[in-house]
Amino acid sequence: MEQNVWDKILFFDSLVVYPFNRYTDHVLHILCTDGNVSFSFQNVHYNIVPGDYVILTNPLLATNFSESDDFEAVIMSLSDSFVTSMAIRSNYGIIGHLSLLQNPVMKLSPHDYRICMEDLLRIRERLIEESHLFREELMGYLLIAHIIDLYDIHARNQEELYISERNADLLRRFIGLLNNKVYVQNRNLGYYASLLCITPHYLTEVCKKVSGEPATYWIDRFTIHEITRLLHQKEIPLKDIAERMNFSSLSHFSRYVQKQIGIPPSEYKNRVNIRPLP
Repeated sequence: MEQNVWDKILFFDSLVVYPFNRYTDHVLHILCTDGNVSFSFQNVHYNIVPGDYVILTNPLLATNFSESDDFEAVIMSLSDSFVTSMAIRSNYGIIGHLSLLQNPVMKLSPHDYRICMEDLLRIRERLIEESHLFREELMGYLLIAHIIDLYDIHARNQEELYISERNADLLRRFIGLLNNKVYVQNRNLGYYASLLCITPHYLTEVCKKVSGEPATYWIDRFTIHEITRLLHQKEIPLKDIAERMNFSSLSHFSRYVQKQIGIPPSEYKNRVNIRPLP
């Protein structure tokens, strides 16, 4: 059941009924409390059990959801633009963002599970106060507290990593270019390096230090995120998607998608379980 009181923050009881195609600009948070749910994300299969916290920065890349009969979870859908507008002052955000694009699952300790549950229930509880004169600010600060808790949990379970202010700013600007969909027109590493006034080698080294992956990996990740979003819209022909994404030909587009997700775009499009919008 959807708790639809404010489209910037929404809560759901089940993933099976989650309207993925309506909230394409939302980030999905899932805290499993009972039973289990499985899904595939970028060709990796995950089985989520109680104590697992999932953050899907692009839910459209997650497919084949299957819930057990006793599955229960706190499921929160957040407007990405709302979260971005809060401008949290921490360099760790960029590290966490890149990490979650690779592995969206965090295993929580009992202590961290309690913290996250309290955060989420508090957000859900206050969300219904539509008459609050400072509702947006209230919800924003509650979310900031929860996100900072997630940063802390994530950082404590990772190898110690220092990122300088200069490199954090560089990565924020690089990811900003990707968020602004510059990849639609240009996916060449040198182009991004020139916009950032650095060398391609330096951009690659900074990305590898923080995420373990080169800059080209992230250009491809964001590109395939957008392509999968378009593939979920059955009314758009493959040829039109290839043109929108500035591929020289449909065959070039098909080879690119096959390389990135392991199947051609036509097969992916046929596999997608599109549900009509409520």
